[in-house]
Amino acid sequence: MPEDSDWEAYKVPPTRTPVSERTTSVPNPVTFFQTVFNYVVDAPVTFVREWVERQQAKNKYYYYHQKFRRVPDVSECLEGDYLCFFEAEAQWRRDRMVDQEIVEIVRERLGACKQREGPNQFQNCAKEMELLAQVTKAYQDRYGDLGVHGNARTCLMKQKHRMIEERKAQANASQ
Repeated sequence: MPEDSDWEAYKVPPTRTPVSERTTSVPNPVTFFQTVFNYVVDAPVTFVREWVERQQAKNKYYYYHQKFRRVPDVSECLEGDYLCFFEAEAQWRRDRMVDQEIVEIVRERLGACKQREGPNQFQNCAKEMELLAQVTKAYQDRYGDLGVHGNARTCLMKQKHRMIEERKAQANASQ
């Protein structure tokens, strides 16, 4: 490297960047407005929010733990008791949604196990596969072939027909 390098072509950056200190007798209006905003708007809002959060912390309410009372089944409703029919239908719909979520959770667990285990999934995820088969069969037995417009009454009739078929099969097997 030559000793007489051209310093004008390759300028060295300054070692310290100078900071301009502005000193005036007039205060900065931005800091004034920030201070006013903090005391007039932000402080009361923050105080009210923290007070509400303290009150809510005393009375925790978990909406996802709502427990509905069990209502009579459609088979237990009297003829013409439309309120009982409506409550039984609502109960059936809640039960169906819970059963759908159970199937979905078990399916997600199986998928996570398969992802985690990779090639060893068949031997290490056998319990999850068996559980998914059981849950899916139970869901299919109860709600299968009902379609989108299925309701508590058609589900009850399906279960009744299945029980009759099982009894007939049992009677034919014993003969």
